This record gives sequence, C-alpha cells and structure tokens, in this order.
Amino acid sequence: MSTSQPDASKQPDNRTTPDHLLHARTGTEVSPEDVVLASGKDITPQNLEWARRKLEQEGPAALDKLLP
Repeated sequence: MSTSQPDASKQPDNRTTPDHLLHARTGTEVSPEDVVLASGKDITPQNLEWARRKLEQEGPAALDKLLP
C-alpha cells in the first residue's frame, strides 16, 4: 500500500503579487489624513501640512507612492 505524497518536483502555487495589484486606492478622494497614516506618521498639524503639500504637488498618486 502506498501513501499519497505531493510531487516534490511541482512548483508551489504561491507566487508574488505584481506591484500594480497591491495599491489600495479605490478611486475616492485622498485626504491629508490618508497620506499621513500611509506614511506611518502620527496625525499632527505639522504632518497634515506636509501631507497637504505632498497632495498639491503629486495629486492622489502621493498615496500610491507610499503604499506597497
């Protein structure tokens, strides 16, 4: 009687997800708070001002650049 074992020569089915599929923006407005949180910073007046400037310069893509 033989035991069933997976074929060791098969490639595992866990492949890396392409970068363009990892972005989470859903088409909604991006707020300065979103940018601050995506950057890993605390929401403070200084960080919100930084995020406002970043959004003015880069638009919603500012958030995409911060996310994996």
